[in-house]
Amino acid sequence: MTVRLRGTGLTVRVGEGRAILEDAAIEIRAGEIHALVGPNGAGKTTLFGVLAGDVPAAAGEVALDDQPIGGVRARILAQQRAVLLQENAVTFPFSAEQVVRMGRTPWARTPAADDDDLAVTSAMDLTEVTAMRARAVTSLSGGERARVALARVIAQSTGILLLDEPTAALDLKHHEDVMRLIRARADAGVAVAIVLHDLNAALAHADRVTLLSEGRVVASGSPAEVLTAARIEEVYGQPVDVFPHPVTGVPLVVARR
Repeated sequence: MTVRLRGTGLTVRVGEGRAILEDAAIEIRAGEIHALVGPNGAGKTTLFGVLAGDVPAAAGEVALDDQPIGGVRARILAQQRAVLLQENAVTFPFSAEQVVRMGRTPWARTPAADDDDLAVTSAMDLTEVTAMRARAVTSLSGGERARVALARVIAQSTGILLLDEPTAALDLKHHEDVMRLIRARADAGVAVAIVLHDLNAALAHADRVTLLSEGRVVASGSPAEVLTAARIEEVYGQPVDVFPHPVTGVPLVVARR
């Protein structure tokens, strides 16, 4: 698999103080879903921001297709990777379609702009927000806004998707729909990095998992290798059982109560 994003020795500090990410290494590969997991404050979102090129590292480097990401012009970067943040606050009454269409901005005045309408329509269909295309985003529920935001990054038509908690506000059906959509994008060759709190979603859908704790990478590899009961208890401070689903065989994490 082609490595689209490679981070080595990544360290981020708060001012001149402590490191909130220290000596992290990660590879995001085409055709794979790479989940970043760990407890609150583990450094997931910081690592995510560094990979996106939005958070500067005090040490280390992120390479996009073997080129230092800091040297990539903003417009070119936006044509290569799309970023979905946890917070997608829209305070102006843009319609859902207008918000999705914003994802096409990097392609303005390029031949790809001819595909704007198709890309927007397809993205809205895939995320099931077509019926609300004329509604003001400010009138939508949290879950509906999350799906519109996801449609925006899908419409951006990039080879790399960076998604920070894309399922956090979603109900069960839309949670699974979104994860299946992300799986389909990876199967089509897109490199996906996704921040998740749901360990079972990581076990069910990810190809690789990087587990962080206190700003450090604890382990990185296949979901079953990384998310063992012993390691989860060590990192999260919560005893769990990990056992195969009786039908699918996919490992399940259940807290001991």
